[in-house]
Amino acid sequence: MQAAIRTTLIIAFLVAVSGFQLIKTTLTVTVRDELGNIVEGATVQLFENEEDYTAEKNVAAQGVTDKKGVLKLKDLKAIEYYLIVRKDDKDNSGGGEKTKLEEKKINKVTVIIQ
Repeated sequence: MQAAIRTTLIIAFLVAVSGFQLIKTTLTVTVRDELGNIVEGATVQLFENEEDYTAEKNVAAQGVTDKKGVLKLKDLKAIEYYLIVRKDDKDNSGGGEKTKLEEKKINKVTVIIQ
């Protein structure tokens, strides 16, 4: 009888723990050029407000795109971010500078640089 109770408690504990797996707020940025080609080695910077974005200070998160033109940023706040994406003489100025993240979701955005 005690073995059955112990087994039931262990199963209940495992079910409860598995329900607490938290998906963190992440952002997957894909960078493409004006022709739609992927851009490897582009620098991506996120800013939490327009003032920091304009002054290019207090970077909230940053990284460089991989060979598939993708950068994954994890553990972000679920807020609106301003993005600066650059590679050589190309950037995303003039469009696509903001994205709003949903909490506990894998958010995705494609940024065009030209």
